[in-house]
Amino acid sequence: MSNYKLTIQYDGTDYAGWQIQENARTVQGTISDAIRVIITEEVNLIASGRTDSGVHALGQVANFRDEKEIDIYQFQHSLNSILPIDISAINIQRVSESFHARFDAKERTYLYLISKEKYPFYYKYSLIKKNLDISLMNELSNTFLGEKDFTSFCRKNPEVKDKTCKVNFIRWRETNNFYLFFISADRFLHGMVRTIIGTLFKALDLGENKSYIENIFNEKNREAAGEAVAAKGLFLYKVKY
Repeated sequence: MSNYKLTIQYDGTDYAGWQIQENARTVQGTISDAIRVIITEEVNLIASGRTDSGVHALGQVANFRDEKEIDIYQFQHSLNSILPIDISAINIQRVSESFHARFDAKERTYLYLISKEKYPFYYKYSLIKKNLDISLMNELSNTFLGEKDFTSFCRKNPEVKDKTCKVNFIRWRETNNFYLFFISADRFLHGMVRTIIGTLFKALDLGENKSYIENIFNEKNREAAGEAVAAKGLFLYKVKY
């Protein structure tokens, strides 16, 4: 049995997220259909994590197994020829049969892009917000570091019992035209990154300090946190194994 690891980039604007759903266009479904055309078999395409509707990826990782040996160079060329313009397999390699894109991932990193002004070429991929106090945002963001219960910062889902995540890195950076938000954790819950950012914005607007965010953690209530920001600025940046 051969196992193939794919590194994938996609514009999630026109997709209902990664995971296959009935009556919806998804990234997983689109790639799986393209692979089936090439190898004439159904595959189980496993991703490092499920990006939400409208979320993009610069470094999503997925894998699938097949009985046949595949010419990787030809396969990548054929796959990208079939895939729509908003999805690309930027790397494909044969890996050990035991490799699992989701369970072997040690850390995922997300990037959120914020424009300082209205830019015609970035409106689809960024939120517009001016005059962010980066020093204060980083100070507030440090409250999220470590292993914590993120019940207040994710969508309610009775199927997910464990809401504990370990955030290893969180940082705001500033360029001439943009504010960049990076966050790395062992796992992420549905809507978690966008809710964290929305809560930070709310804390900033209200002039609150770290204790405000700590109280939201303690409440374990999604309604206590801020409104999630738009999906269009969020990118799965990279996955560490």
